[in-house]
Amino acid sequence: MANINDYNFAGKKAIVRVDFNVPLNEKGEITDDTRIRGALPTLKKILADGGSLILMSHMGKPKGKVKPELSLGQIVDAVSAALGVKVAFAPDCAKASEAAAALKPGEALLLENLRFYPEEEGKPVGIDKADPAYDDAKKEMKAKQKEFAKNLASYADVYVNDAFGTAHRKHASTAVIADYFDADNKMVGFLMEKELNAVDNILNNIKRPFTAIMGGSKVSTKIGIIENLMEKVDNLILCGGMTYTFMKALGGTVGDSICENDKLQLALDIIDKAKAKGVNLVLAEDCVCADSFSNDANTQVCSAKEIPAGWEGLDIGPKSRIKFADAIKNAKTILWNGPAGVFEFDNFAVGSKAIADAIVEATKNGAFSLVGGGDSVACVNKFGYADQVSYVSTGGGALLEAIEGKVLPGVAAIKGE
Repeated sequence: MANINDYNFAGKKAIVRVDFNVPLNEKGEITDDTRIRGALPTLKKILADGGSLILMSHMGKPKGKVKPELSLGQIVDAVSAALGVKVAFAPDCAKASEAAAALKPGEALLLENLRFYPEEEGKPVGIDKADPAYDDAKKEMKAKQKEFAKNLASYADVYVNDAFGTAHRKHASTAVIADYFDADNKMVGFLMEKELNAVDNILNNIKRPFTAIMGGSKVSTKIGIIENLMEKVDNLILCGGMTYTFMKALGGTVGDSICENDKLQLALDIIDKAKAKGVNLVLAEDCVCADSFSNDANTQVCSAKEIPAGWEGLDIGPKSRIKFADAIKNAKTILWNGPAGVFEFDNFAVGSKAIADAIVEATKNGAFSLVGGGDSVACVNKFGYADQVSYVSTGGGALLEAIEGKVLPGVAAIKGE
């Protein structure tokens, strides 16, 4: 694997996998350009060296079909403005060889949405997994995926993956394409490098105490990361909707709160494992309950184990905010994935802000703090704290899989593993 810091792109065509899956409003305007700005150091390095850029990305989930509302053509002007170079557009990512060949040093080309082709994801379309013909269809699609990746690779001399948010996917543009470049001409970009270093700090360069805050509505979706963190953390705060599965498992009543009734034993197993590992498992004592799922609902503070019928927990209460903050403020390593409540509603964002406040304070006192996952990132942005934590990850699923200890296909392909 080459190192982007040392690589000279002069006279080279670089095909760069970026994550430009940015949110758009009804007018097709970008509402948050964080992902575009995150890729700029890599892209500007290539242009400054005298290289030319071929940018490829997905947007949304078109599932192998052309959907105009998910066209990357909508963001060409914004990318041009951010890059400071007029970016050309290839309306078909698989038929862009002439446009790529015509690029001169310092020029840039953006390919149309990769996922307009089912070959990008490599999944058979229009056939159920239960169908006896599915396995053959899968093999056929994998062969097509290789050809699709080979075609993309033919546009360039060097491949750069700077899309950490999709590194956990074995897609044509994130993993398969790397097979068509030798070790000296494939590498990760600056953003990917920063993400991997941040994960390494959390997993392998731990300064103690280590506090992890895991939110989310379901225990089942976070069990892998919870179990892996149990081997590493000193304090594990579990919050969000999963709180009420734990409360019911402990014999409480949770009213209309979200609850996985088939995961009550799993919750008890997590509690027992934490005790066995000497991990301080921190759960909510109280919560802010509402009589409907609305910002304007009537509210009351309840014990997290005694929520009345007809009410649901939407945020942590004042005792829990103090309890959580105490486990965060003295930490030297902090991971936050998932809010404490329905932070999108201002009246139920208080608990998440209390967590953010404590993380900011700990960071000022020398802690390394990593915030990752869409909702947690949205939290720190909402509260204006993005520049007051150590690192804000652009990867949701990729970050979680990396912290679970899984190998990321997009990284392994570049390293030749």
